[in-house]
Amino acid sequence: MLTDRFLRQILDNLTTAVIMLDAELRVNYMNPAAEILLAVSGQRVSLQHFGELFNDAQAAVQSLESAIQNGNPFTKREAQLNLTNGHTLMVDYSVTPIGTQNTNWLLMELHPRDRLLRITKEEAQLSKQEVTKVLVRGLAHEIKNPLGGIRGAAQLLARELPEASLRDYTDVIIEEADRLRNLVDRMLGPYRPPNLQPLNIHEITERVFSLIEAETQGELTLRRDYDPSIPDIMADREQLIQALLNIVRNAMQAIAESGALRQGRITLRTRALRQFTIGQVRHRLVCRLEVIDNGPGIPAEIVESIFYPMVSGRAEGTGLGLSITQNIISQHQGLIECESTSGRTVFTLFLPLEPIPGD
Repeated sequence: MLTDRFLRQILDNLTTAVIMLDAELRVNYMNPAAEILLAVSGQRVSLQHFGELFNDAQAAVQSLESAIQNGNPFTKREAQLNLTNGHTLMVDYSVTPIGTQNTNWLLMELHPRDRLLRITKEEAQLSKQEVTKVLVRGLAHEIKNPLGGIRGAAQLLARELPEASLRDYTDVIIEEADRLRNLVDRMLGPYRPPNLQPLNIHEITERVFSLIEAETQGELTLRRDYDPSIPDIMADREQLIQALLNIVRNAMQAIAESGALRQGRITLRTRALRQFTIGQVRHRLVCRLEVIDNGPGIPAEIVESIFYPMVSGRAEGTGLGLSITQNIISQHQGLIECESTSGRTVFTLFLPLEPIPGD
């Protein structure tokens, strides 16, 4: 015979969000998965009316009241729930009435649609990233081999020239060959794997802010929205600074090119996420770092390919910064996403917060 305590333990360990409502539609129980999904504490909202959890929830409340009265289960597909913290969820939810001798209950199961869409999009992005890596490495090999031959031939030719003034031409060949080689090296990203050390994510953000502040001489508004409770992450300090600096500098340059640097604003926001999936791995705790700017936005026709090498939304851009950033974040087993509209662009970095050895 299963005890009540064991049944409660089963519900607490489900990955499906479960809410139990009484006949008055008050929250009687909410499992941890529901707390994470709705970003609330089950203890805090205990005995709170279901409609108070959301904005504009009248239609959902009417459906729940009907289920209590009629005893009929129902399912809603792609329902939009507006949380009181301003976030919006797209979910499928099922409601099952459960009758007892004393009262009626509603068992509510919520399945987030946006998470499924995000995972699908993420898998496609990771697949594209692997294809891009293979193409870039192959292209780099095909370019660097003849470049070495051209450079060597130019050096030999320079030795045979009768006049020193003629070496200006071979110098141009050598310099351009070196420039192209360096460009290919930058496309490939960092050579070495990350040197993982425990560090505070805000050490990275503050370093990047100080660099951008110096470049803009204080004309650009820089804002901080930090979660100080985030534990240390295992990361390569220099690589992570480079990755974040590429994003923030791109935002700064886009704002400057639009002629509105003094009206420009860049915000760095950090939060901790629980039970977050990156690729095929579910992480207990993840750091979410957002770079939010009020610049002109990324053109819609390139926003899906912005992480490809040589793709840039700026006339003066090389199109390598974001490709390098993605490569660095990928080596840290993380993920980077981008959403952009005119006046608001958000780059989101997800970095696993794994236990530090020895802790």
